[in-house]
Amino acid sequence: MAGADKASMGVPGLDDILSGGLTPGRLFLLEGSPGTGKTTMALRFLLEGVRKGEKCLYVTLSETDEELRDAALSYGWELPPGLEIFELVPPESLLDADQQQSLLYSSDLELGETTKLIFEAVERFTPTRIVLDSLSEIRLLAQSSLRYRRQVLALKHYFARRSATVLMLDDLTTEALDKTVHSVAHGVIRLEELAPDYGPERRRMRVIKYRGQAFRGGYHDFVIKSDGARVFPRLVSAEHRTAFERKRLGTGVSGLDALLGGGVEQGSSTLLLGPAGSGKSLLTLQLVKATIERGDNAAMFIFDEELGLLFDRAKPLGYDLEAYRDSGKLAIAQLDAAELSPGEFAHRVRSAVVRAKAQTVVIDSLNGYQTSMPQENSLILHMHELLQFLNRQGAATFLTVAQHGLLGTDMKAPVDITYLADSVILLRYFEVRSAVKRAISVIKKRTGRHEDTIREYVIDGGIRVGEPLLGFHGVLRGTPEIVDDGAGRGGAARGGAGTSGK
Repeated sequence: MAGADKASMGVPGLDDILSGGLTPGRLFLLEGSPGTGKTTMALRFLLEGVRKGEKCLYVTLSETDEELRDAALSYGWELPPGLEIFELVPPESLLDADQQQSLLYSSDLELGETTKLIFEAVERFTPTRIVLDSLSEIRLLAQSSLRYRRQVLALKHYFARRSATVLMLDDLTTEALDKTVHSVAHGVIRLEELAPDYGPERRRMRVIKYRGQAFRGGYHDFVIKSDGARVFPRLVSAEHRTAFERKRLGTGVSGLDALLGGGVEQGSSTLLLGPAGSGKSLLTLQLVKATIERGDNAAMFIFDEELGLLFDRAKPLGYDLEAYRDSGKLAIAQLDAAELSPGEFAHRVRSAVVRAKAQTVVIDSLNGYQTSMPQENSLILHMHELLQFLNRQGAATFLTVAQHGLLGTDMKAPVDITYLADSVILLRYFEVRSAVKRAISVIKKRTGRHEDTIREYVIDGGIRVGEPLLGFHGVLRGTPEIVDDGAGRGGAARGGAGTSGK
């Protein structure tokens, strides 16, 4: 069934996962532990129906009318006249006169009377969208699995005759192996909440079942913020192929362009690898500047540095990031790894490329991105899809990784993604005559030829990349030896890096 014929959930991103929404006239189950966001999504589902001119009914056995309206107002939603809330309470005839002022829970009602009240509400309001909150109370009234299943089937057949799209909520307070409603429902959506060791809770969802309908499987991150829930569908790069002319892009630094065989290719990814302070972030600023100067847009995602400090540090070096941002050429965001899920991060990157048409994307750094992962083993899979997506959009992507250690051969990266990147630029410290210098080399490039030399990388009011260090051996180890091959090159090397590229 086409997406236009579906009952939209109204939750951003969720219809994408459901291939357009819910099949009209069917019964669906939305399950999750208390606090995972079931009521929030259910209210959004009904509000979307009202927006499309449908009559909607919220049957609540667990929350009061006032509580639901307060919950809606917390997201800035005022429930419109087309959305009726039916708070299921016992008729006064069932109460003793002395107890009419006492609080009576839904579990005190007989199951038959409860069902009758639900049917009467549906007959009275004639809705096309119904939310039943929640199945836990009906399960308690049924008292047995057989009676519960029969009751759910009776509700399903009744709602089907009314051609209503029904969303039943369940808070999973029963045994984990009870799949009674799973077998009856046309589709099942499960919400989950994870509690990492540090930071706020992480939420994710997946579609367990959807009869006769393709859907986007697997887990998808979602968040609940001041405007409601938002789902971030898992990125599948193969779905986002675009045609573009693959060009070679210069960096604006002649020595670096020479190392890279003329520059980096559009639609490729480059990893900048080196110890802390070796100049990785500064090199990305140069790449952003070169992008903007040739008329393209860029996007930067900063995990490790406060933006105000980055602006102040970059401006004296010739990189006015604030001016780039204010001109609309640069989209820059400071990200808090503890507050961000991988799905939300992928969504932000995707939006920057698609909406802002960014031709250069900088992620600084993967060390910070790694801390946002609840399961470290998934980092490679997330990065693989993200890099493939960016490549297929024609963006040049630059990622930085800070290695542990400063000098010597015991340099290790917290995560190895060198095999994913199309190019790898290696930065190193080395010592010459009691002075600490920086070296730069390209150790991998899939998209063309590159120099196999090592050049000095100089930071002095900007970036300069010198001539090849022909007179040294062991620069990458951090303890070089000066050599002389008999042709006088060793003597020239003792003076430093030679003429620097502009």
